[in-house]
Amino acid sequence: MRNFSFREFLTSNISADPEVITQLLQRCQRKSYKKGDFLILAGANCSHIFFVEKGVLRQYSIDEKGKEHILQFAPEGWLLNDRESMYFNQPSKYYIEALENTDVFILDEKVIDQLALEIPSFSTFNTELLNNHIRHLQNRINLLLSATAEERYLTFIQMYPDILLRVPQWMVASYLGITAESLSRVRKELVAKNFKKTS
Repeated sequence: MRNFSFREFLTSNISADPEVITQLLQRCQRKSYKKGDFLILAGANCSHIFFVEKGVLRQYSIDEKGKEHILQFAPEGWLLNDRESMYFNQPSKYYIEALENTDVFILDEKVIDQLALEIPSFSTFNTELLNNHIRHLQNRINLLLSATAEERYLTFIQMYPDILLRVPQWMVASYLGITAESLSRVRKELVAKNFKKTS
């Protein structure tokens, strides 16, 4: 876990004149949120993409019975937004909340378009990011439909290796689509299996 600036994110993934990047990034803003602050509330329009430089965000919805459903976590180096709200001008169905004191770099659609125009390699990179996001969502849907709780948990650990130390267990269970009790049982069973292997 470490701070990861958006400039560092760009320069490590695309080839571009540093001065061009500087000029574009000057049109954006950084903002700090305290633990428990909301970046977006359901019903509002999400017109920005948030890049997490420090901290953790979660994106979730609340159903008619008041139950929370976590769609995604976003630790350092992750991008988060509501694409349906941003690109189709729809009120967001989701809340985006800071789970720790969090610093984000905020980009709007115009800046994304400028990056694509002025830095050709960014357009390719942005497409790769979108395709990767779609791939992860497809895999997640498949896991929720067909995988066991243990398989979902092991996949979660691979995707978010340090999140277990940073968020409550019930949030992990919500992301996995299981109860906190089921998650506790899965973790105990995995510990028992590993103990047998090493003994």
